[in-house]
Amino acid sequence: MTTSTSKRTLYRLRGVAPTPEAMFDALDPNQLEEIGAELEFPERLAQPAIFVSGSFEQPVASWCGDVLRTTGCEVSRPVNRSAGLLMLAVDGEVYAIGYDQGFRLVPDRLKDQRFGLSFAVRRVNPDKIRDLVSHTPGGGRTDITLVPGGTSVRSLGVSEHAQIVRRLGGQLDGLPLTIARDNPEKVSSVEGGVGLCMRLGVDPDDLVADIRAVARVLSEDEPSPELEFVEHVVPVKDHRLRVRLESAFDDMLGQPPDGRIRAAVPVDHWADYTAARAFTARINSYAAGTPTDDFDLPYVLDRARVQRSGSRVKALREGAVTLYRSSSADKRDVIRTSKALKWIEAEVPLGSRRFFLTDGCWYEIDQEYLTALRAHVERLITTSPSVDLPPWVLSDEERDYNRSVARKRPGYICFDRDNVKTSLHSHNGVEICDLLTPDDVLVMVKRAKGSDALSHLFSQGLVAVQTLEHSPEAREQFVAKVAAARKGEASTEDFQPSKVVFAILLKRGTELTADTLFPFSQVTLVQTARLLETRNIKVEVVGIAGAESGPASAAA
Repeated sequence: MTTSTSKRTLYRLRGVAPTPEAMFDALDPNQLEEIGAELEFPERLAQPAIFVSGSFEQPVASWCGDVLRTTGCEVSRPVNRSAGLLMLAVDGEVYAIGYDQGFRLVPDRLKDQRFGLSFAVRRVNPDKIRDLVSHTPGGGRTDITLVPGGTSVRSLGVSEHAQIVRRLGGQLDGLPLTIARDNPEKVSSVEGGVGLCMRLGVDPDDLVADIRAVARVLSEDEPSPELEFVEHVVPVKDHRLRVRLESAFDDMLGQPPDGRIRAAVPVDHWADYTAARAFTARINSYAAGTPTDDFDLPYVLDRARVQRSGSRVKALREGAVTLYRSSSADKRDVIRTSKALKWIEAEVPLGSRRFFLTDGCWYEIDQEYLTALRAHVERLITTSPSVDLPPWVLSDEERDYNRSVARKRPGYICFDRDNVKTSLHSHNGVEICDLLTPDDVLVMVKRAKGSDALSHLFSQGLVAVQTLEHSPEAREQFVAKVAAARKGEASTEDFQPSKVVFAILLKRGTELTADTLFPFSQVTLVQTARLLETRNIKVEVVGIAGAESGPASAAA
């Protein structure tokens, strides 16, 4: 039975005029020759379009030689992979769709790098996320989450301040597409990154209509509130700013490696990266002597460092990294070749602003987002706290302070290091709170000299709530501890907190405000608060006053 839709990846191209001639000129002539390309001009689409077809052929697979050496068996098997590429212009925009290996014909430099992702944040149901790839700039880490049944984005724990979401997939949240017309009950899904992978119409009118529906979403719709954070990391478009960034990065490349520049797999290379068995790199016509098992960042940085000042970034942009299917790095086994700059990430500060280089492009956290973030922090930090906490004698340790609060404030209970243990937390257990107020507010206390301590504090609050919510064993233990501390006073067995208070002694008693809270901690705090607030738990942040030891503090 023929279907009216098929799952394809759609790319939007930049810098290509909407004419068949310009589309053909955008392709790599050497690659077209390699596949024995045939060119056609389809008229059925009633849009400017070209179609290229061919095949990647190998008369003898490279593994045949290995088999002969290992087994003595002479085998000669060819490799032949078909490739088709449709390029068409719809309403002045040029799009490309690959068939089988045809996607390899689309030049990376022409792809709109955020096309698919921008669509996904506008139309994926935030409660039905199935696929999320996020990257941590400066950490060299890419996290890939797959949830076949779908889950809420809030449960994925994406760190909004520190991670760039590179791909997002999930259930479509309503859109007049061909698939919805033919089968209204069918749940359709999309994956958005550089390209947009979804079911598109097969018939010419349906395909064009689907592309127009996607374009309308991008031009008219706002991101879903739960997913708008994805677009808080924005590409740097100002040419003069990019020149400044590349100058600063060029200087960084001229220095001995110090960890500020890291290797990172390009987001649309993951399938090829996992399939590759060998890698080579070429910088300024110099190629590494032997293939390596992985991308060789030290070699690339060494080659960049010896270039003339001002030419290092250019050398990386023109340099190449090649991936092979076999460890012999036979040229017949090339999977793909891409610019060396795409395999490098770096963080470059300019004044108070932070910029990230990843996938060959520069990004910055949106300043409007940072303004909104600060406003959220200001709402969380209260000058009229609901908890009554005495000053902290600066010579006291944290445990001493918590015990003193329980002595000085009637009804407050100290649970510092008095953990509950469960089958999942059988070693050290979970610290539910440092202090519990008479009205069952969880108070987390921390003396913070830096952002690391506060990250731990905010994590403690989230883990405590999740433990009480999901572990009857932990909840039962904590209720018993509360009852014992209150000398048998009844406590509900289904204890659930309604508020979490983060109480902070900043540095040496500095007043806690949005200005004095560490910038990194501000975004961590907002992320934690949002996760707790989705559980109907209020969040409050209070500063603890510092006091020198002596009679004045003793009277507090």
